[in-house]
Amino acid sequence: MRKLSRGAYEDTKGFLRVAETWLEVLIMTLLYYVVWDRGYDLSIFAYRGKYVLMGVYAVLTYVFFQNSDCTMFGQLNRLDLILGQIIALVLVNGITYFQLCLIANAMLPVSPLAILLGLEIVMAVALVYLYTSLYHKLYAPHDMLLIFGNKRGVGLKFKMDSRKDKYNISRIMSCEETMEAIIQEIPRHDAVILNDVPAEKRNDILKYCYRYRVRTYLAPKLTDIMIRGAKNINLFDTPLLLVKGTGLTPAQRVAKRAMDIVLCLIAMIPAAPIMLITALAIKLEDGGPVFYRQKRLTRGGREFEILKFRSMIPDAEKYAGAVLATGHDPRITKVGRVIRAARLDELPQLLNILRGDMSIVGPRPERKVIADQYCKETPEFAYRLKVLGGLTGYAQIYGKYNTNPYDKLRLDLMYIENYSLLLDIKLIILTIRIMFSKESTEGIDVAQENEKRTEALLEELEQKKKP
Repeated sequence: MRKLSRGAYEDTKGFLRVAETWLEVLIMTLLYYVVWDRGYDLSIFAYRGKYVLMGVYAVLTYVFFQNSDCTMFGQLNRLDLILGQIIALVLVNGITYFQLCLIANAMLPVSPLAILLGLEIVMAVALVYLYTSLYHKLYAPHDMLLIFGNKRGVGLKFKMDSRKDKYNISRIMSCEETMEAIIQEIPRHDAVILNDVPAEKRNDILKYCYRYRVRTYLAPKLTDIMIRGAKNINLFDTPLLLVKGTGLTPAQRVAKRAMDIVLCLIAMIPAAPIMLITALAIKLEDGGPVFYRQKRLTRGGREFEILKFRSMIPDAEKYAGAVLATGHDPRITKVGRVIRAARLDELPQLLNILRGDMSIVGPRPERKVIADQYCKETPEFAYRLKVLGGLTGYAQIYGKYNTNPYDKLRLDLMYIENYSLLLDIKLIILTIRIMFSKESTEGIDVAQENEKRTEALLEELEQKKKP
């Protein structure tokens, strides 16, 4: 039995999440004021300046919360929410500390803000658990109908099954069934998912759902993503969309390059000792080379030599060739398992970024042999080369190690077509969070298992069709 009707669900869900977020921001701001009032000499500040600083702190907290995706209560799991909030609070308090030092024209003690951070983390954990529990009490998982167009469309079911607390795909239908049969089935569910359905059939279903206010999820086609980055042309009474397909503009490339250099130089300061320890650990384990060099593709299909800390045995590809690692790949060393899980093997690529071969954020550069293989199956895979390859990217944050090439392409095109410096900053913040996420490091063996389950489900559907 549903806990809220569809209309009540739509009306209250968004409002509740906004209210929860602002309540948490208010609590954090009040904690800031109390700690600041007790820990610092207020005589160095203007009489009413404290209220301005409280407002600045509240705005900073809200902005970092929003760009850390850490207020999506009930949507992300609790650990991701907590990690996101901790990262956001560390950044907010770091900025606030330097702000107070500049106002006071002196180096202030760090301990009051350290105490504040500890109190805020405790409060954040409590609120995340409270808000998530409230969400699940108010909103039952969506009862969903999946309409698929091919084998790849069916595979989405097993991904969504991992979030039974939010989604429940109770029925799947092939788009080859008649429109009448599909329309009869739709009202029996809370929502519809359309995945890899041919354009004409998809448009008919979407128009029906739109007309009757049926919640509809779409797995976008490549052309859908291209249109999202289009420019509106309003010179005539017929609206036009301009799709350039040129990647970043010259001005965007200059600004992005400047940010890459500045952030890389800053990152090298804390990264240097970590890189030294990692290099020693690799050398001490088996005496092999510390670095692993490999040719990859970047903007325009240009090849460059990427640098990584070696995480596999020497000559790992001598017999197996260029293959992706599985979750329990015997070629991975003991040190390699640690540095791969923590993403430390990617740190030497800061040098690639400084040399201009890569950017901090962008599509993950692939080997030519693997990219050529993907392009045979999906020629559009080459569209990712419209921008520099990145140390992190949209597909690395919202995808996994085992994400299939087509989904990687879709994610990377979403980044390219919606590019902005603010998006880069958001993705850099989110990268810190996923470094602690085991789920994002799943090997291709998990993908292979889902492939088998998809085949079995398709066979079961075929059997049901037989009289």
